[in-house]
Amino acid sequence: MSDIEITAPATAPARATGLYRVPEAVTAWALASPLVLVLGFFLVLPVITIVVVSFWGSTEWSFYPAFLWDNYQFLLTSPVTLSVYLNTLMYTVLTWVFTLAIGFTVAYFLAFHVRTQTWQIALFLLCTIPFWTSNIIRMISWIPFLGRNGIANSVLLDLGIVSEPVEWLLFSDFAVVLAFVHLYTLFMVVPIFNTMMRIDKSLIEAARDAGATGGQILWNVIIPLTKPGIMIGSIFVVTLVMGDFITVRFMSGGQSASVGRMISNEIALLQYPAAAADAVILLLTVLIMISAMLRFVDIRKEL
Repeated sequence: MSDIEITAPATAPARATGLYRVPEAVTAWALASPLVLVLGFFLVLPVITIVVVSFWGSTEWSFYPAFLWDNYQFLLTSPVTLSVYLNTLMYTVLTWVFTLAIGFTVAYFLAFHVRTQTWQIALFLLCTIPFWTSNIIRMISWIPFLGRNGIANSVLLDLGIVSEPVEWLLFSDFAVVLAFVHLYTLFMVVPIFNTMMRIDKSLIEAARDAGATGGQILWNVIIPLTKPGIMIGSIFVVTLVMGDFITVRFMSGGQSASVGRMISNEIALLQYPAAAADAVILLLTVLIMISAMLRFVDIRKEL
C-alpha cells in the first residue's frame, strides 16, 4: 500500500494587520508641545510684549501705542546711559573676579582636600546655610556691621588702626560689591564644585608621577577640566548682577546707579516705554556677554 501524502489546503495570503505608525516627527512635536507652550507663554510672549512696548510713545502722565524710535534714540545718545552701563559693568566685573576667586578656592578645598564624602557634603551644606535666608535680610545685615558706629569701625578704632571712623565702608561702591559677592558666591561654588568632583583623580596622580608641581597640575589639569563649571557660574553671576537693582539702592545709599535701578525708577514714574527700551538694551547686552563667554568652552558637555 503506497503512502498517501496528505497536504493542508492552501491558505489565503496573510492580510496586512499592522497598525498605522505615527511619523516620528509628529511624535517628537507632540511630546515637546507642552513645554513649548509653557515657555512660549511665560518667556517668549513677555519678551515680545516688552519689545513692542519699547517703541510706544509716552507723556508725563500716560503712554500710547505707536512705533517710535525716540526711546532708543534717547538711551543710545545720552551720556547718562553710558555712565550707568559703565558703572553696572564695573560692579559685574569686580563681583565676577571675587566670586570666582572665592568660589574656586572653596570648591577646590572641598573636592581635593576633604577626603570623605560625608565631610564634603557636610561642609558644602555648611556653605549653603547663610543662603537659606532672604537676600534682602543678608544684604541689610551688612549695614550695622559697616556703619559709622558699626562693628567694623569699632574694631578698627579699638585696635588703633584708624583715628576716626571710616566713611567709605558703607554707602559706597565698596559696600555694593561686598554685598554682591556675599549674595552670589554660592552660584559660583556649586557648578565649579560639581565639575571638580567629576575630574578623574588618576589624572592628577599621573601628572604628579610625571614630576609636575602643584601649580602646574592646577594650571594644566584642573583649571582646563573645570572650565565648564566656571562658565556656568560666570553666567549666573553676570546675569544676576546686571539685573540687580535693590542691592545698589540700599548699599550705595542712593549715591550709585545701575541699569536695574534705572529701569525701576522709570517704572515708578510710569515711563513704561522707556523702561521697556532699557530692558531690551540690557537683555541684548547680557546676551552678548554670555555669547562671548560661551565661545571659550562648550558647556553642553557639562549639561
